[in-house]
Amino acid sequence: MKLPNTAHTSRPWRIHEVTPGFKVEDVWALPTPGGPDEFPRLVSSMVSDSESGTFPEGAPLVVRFLWAARWRIGALFGWDGGDAGVGSRVTSLRDRLPSDLHAAPRGPDFNDVPFRSLYLLTDEWASEMANRTVHTVMHMSWVPDGSGGYRGQMAVLVKPNGRLGAAYMTAIKPFRSLIVTPALMRSIERGWRASADGATKA
Repeated sequence: MKLPNTAHTSRPWRIHEVTPGFKVEDVWALPTPGGPDEFPRLVSSMVSDSESGTFPEGAPLVVRFLWAARWRIGALFGWDGGDAGVGSRVTSLRDRLPSDLHAAPRGPDFNDVPFRSLYLLTDEWASEMANRTVHTVMHMSWVPDGSGGYRGQMAVLVKPNGRLGAAYMTAIKPFRSLIVTPALMRSIERGWRASADGATKA
């Protein structure tokens, strides 16, 4: 379920300290109900889904088509080259981290998507990626659900690269919000249930 941006900005997340100039693009409540100490399972589930190719390979055809089209267009225009990413076009946000965050666990990296972890705490995990169009942060957190339990929350923060980046974000917004992200939510839900089944069997 999509949430107002204040669901992210109103909480005292540490990511606020290192993302001046970034815009909250959207915030989603994740279909991952659990207890107060289950954030590590969410992080593990997200990384496992990436490694197993659950998304976008297991998503509907239209999602796979849009995903493939994005990477083909990016290759055509050179959006995703090595000189356009973190450490090349933009400096990593790890260089801005306060000393305590820099000393905290960095967190796991995804194998097949370009996001790289910034830090991992007991209730928040941040990772970043950059290309020719945008510098993006994916922020995962663990929040009370209002009924005595907890759930995951995902916020996407972006810093477009000039007019190209602004035009790109405007162009993809309806596809991302109405097609791609809802499919991702369903994939996350399946991964969460599978991780619970695995823990029960273990």
